[in-house]
Amino acid sequence: MADRRQVLRFGALAAGVPAVLGAAATPALATVELGGHGGRGPLVVGHRGASGYRPEHTLASYELAARTGADFIEPDLVITKDRVLVARHEPEIGGTTDVASRPEFAARKRTVLLDGVPVTGWFTHDFTLAELKTLRAVERIPQLRQHNTLYNGLFEVPTFQEVLDLRERLSRELDREIGVFPETKHPTYFRGLGLELEAPLVRALRRNGLDRADAKVFVQSFEATNLAALRTRYKLRAPQVFLTGASGRPFGDPKTYAEYLTPAGLRGLSRYVDGIGPDKNQVIPRRADDTLGTPTSLVTDAHATGLKVIPYTFRAENQFLPADYRTGADPAAYGRAIDEQVTFLRTGLDGLFTDQPDIGVLARAAAFARV
Repeated sequence: MADRRQVLRFGALAAGVPAVLGAAATPALATVELGGHGGRGPLVVGHRGASGYRPEHTLASYELAARTGADFIEPDLVITKDRVLVARHEPEIGGTTDVASRPEFAARKRTVLLDGVPVTGWFTHDFTLAELKTLRAVERIPQLRQHNTLYNGLFEVPTFQEVLDLRERLSRELDREIGVFPETKHPTYFRGLGLELEAPLVRALRRNGLDRADAKVFVQSFEATNLAALRTRYKLRAPQVFLTGASGRPFGDPKTYAEYLTPAGLRGLSRYVDGIGPDKNQVIPRRADDTLGTPTSLVTDAHATGLKVIPYTFRAENQFLPADYRTGADPAAYGRAIDEQVTFLRTGLDGLFTDQPDIGVLARAAAFARV
C-alpha cells in the first residue's frame, strides 16, 4: 500500500489547473510594493485551501493553495470529543466526509441547536480523533465542482497541528513563508459543551512559535467577544481579524455586524483586532439586477482606524459571480473571475479570500500592472 503522505502529495500536485499559473505571475509581482506581506501587495488567502480544485480542508487542498501562489492557507477549526482541534468548515460533517455511508456511525446522527438553529447530522464533538481519522473527505458542493468528486475518499480530516506542520514544510520547500489564517468556528457553542476552542488554539500557536505580533498569522472569528477574550484573557499576541456577515449579528451579541462596521464600531474593534473580513458585498454591493454596484466607504473607514480589509469569498464559478461577470448560463462554468477580483482589489483591499488562489495571484498582478 502506498504511503499516505505520497498520496496526499500527489493529490496536491496533480492540480485541476496548471500549477505554473501561480509561478507565471511571480516576476510581475516582484515589482509591486503595496505594503502587503513580503512587499507583494494585497494578500491572497487560500480559502479552505484551494477548495475550488480539491475537497476543502484537506492537506491536499492546503498544499495546492501554497503551490499555486497563496500567501496564507485558511483552516476552519472545530474540536473532537477528546479535545483535539481539527479542520472542518462546520462541526457537522455529513456534507464534507463519508460518515453517512459508515454503518458503524449511523447511531451518531442527531439534531443539535447550533447557535440557535436546529441542525441534523454528525458532529465532530461526538467523535474521538481516532474515530474521525477513519473517515474520508468528500466534496461539499459536487453539483458545482464535479471535478473535485474525483478525490472523494482519498484524504483524511487533518488536525490543526498537521496543518501547521504542512505550513512549515512548504515554507522550506517553496523558500517563502506560508501564513496561516485559522478561524474559530462557533466558539460560544463549543464552550457551552465544555469544549473551548481558545486555549488549545493559543497553545498550538505558541508551541509552533507563531504567537507573535509579527507572525504570519491571522486568527479570525465571526464572534467579536471571542476575539476580545483571546486578546485579553488568553493573552494572544498574534494578529486577529473580525469576520462580518452582510446581515444579522454575532451569536449572543446585542450588536449587529452593521453596527460593528460604522466608523465608531471600527474604532472600537481596533482596540483588539488588526483587521476585518467582511462579506465582499459589504465592500461593493450588488444592484437589484444582481450586477456589481458602487463601492461603499468601508475600506476607507477601516483604513482610517488602522484596520486591514480582507473580504470573502471570491470564486470562479458563475453561481458566485455578479450577473455582469458571468459567462454563459451554466452555473458551474467559470465566469470573469479575474476581472471581478481586479475590480475589488482596486478599492484598496489588503487581501482577499479565494477558492482558486492561482486566480487571485493573477488578479493581483493585473490590478497593479501599471504600478
